[in-house]
Amino acid sequence: MQFVEDQVADVTILTPQFTWLDASNVPQFKEAIQPHLAQRLRVIIDLTPVEFMDSSGLGAMLSVLKRVDAGNGELKLCGMSRKVRALFELVRMHRIFEIYNDRQEAVKSFEGVMEASE
Repeated sequence: MQFVEDQVADVTILTPQFTWLDASNVPQFKEAIQPHLAQRLRVIIDLTPVEFMDSSGLGAMLSVLKRVDAGNGELKLCGMSRKVRALFELVRMHRIFEIYNDRQEAVKSFEGVMEASE
């Protein structure tokens, strides 16, 4: 399981290179994403390639959020398909995560934070 990692200023954008996040691959997801989170304070996960996610996948996303929060960082999500977004809304996780339509919106949402910290 792999991620493409991009940098925009001090924002790390992770794009998974898989289409499903479910019970069959959550352990690999958690292991593969850990190195990308080390020492990162501003993280975006671009879920554009992910076509399906189940409750195990939601749990994995919560684990990532907790890890980033524990390091005093901030995690944002973008690029969700309708099905994935519907799942987040069904279980009200859209109230826990900051979700944006695309990576440009997500990066822009950090601009006020970046300006305040400069």
